[in-house]
Amino acid sequence: MTRRMGPIKRAWLWTIKHTLNPLTLRMARQGFGPFSLVRHTGRKSGTVFETPLILARVPDGFVAELTYGTAVNWYRNMVAAHGHGTVVWHGRPYAIDGVAPCTTEAGLAAFGPPASVVLRMLRRHEFRLLHEMTEESSGP
Repeated sequence: MTRRMGPIKRAWLWTIKHTLNPLTLRMARQGFGPFSLVRHTGRKSGTVFETPLILARVPDGFVAELTYGTAVNWYRNMVAAHGHGTVVWHGRPYAIDGVAPCTTEAGLAAFGPPASVVLRMLRRHEFRLLHEMTEESSGP
């Protein structure tokens, strides 16, 4: 179930979207720094959006920490698209074919130290696996 956001959280996300996101988008597109892009299609508009995130690479795909919960647009759009989207990690695109819950321990382990220490101190516990599409999972 998706929780609704209050006005303060909405205002904070708007501020981030219009200040920090443009900078992190440029960094992610260049494959610079810790940022990745999640490309997702709008649920209502059909527009393709890019959202910068810090993701951890794991054998099945990528782990995302849901800093702002499940009410954020990139997550809601990916779920509405049955988990489909694209991750651009270190400048290379990866097709995503599913979004699945990830335990707190597995999520923290995916980020490894020192990020996991910081995430634990911040009491972050909501993680999702963005499953990378493989030849086997794409079908015949």
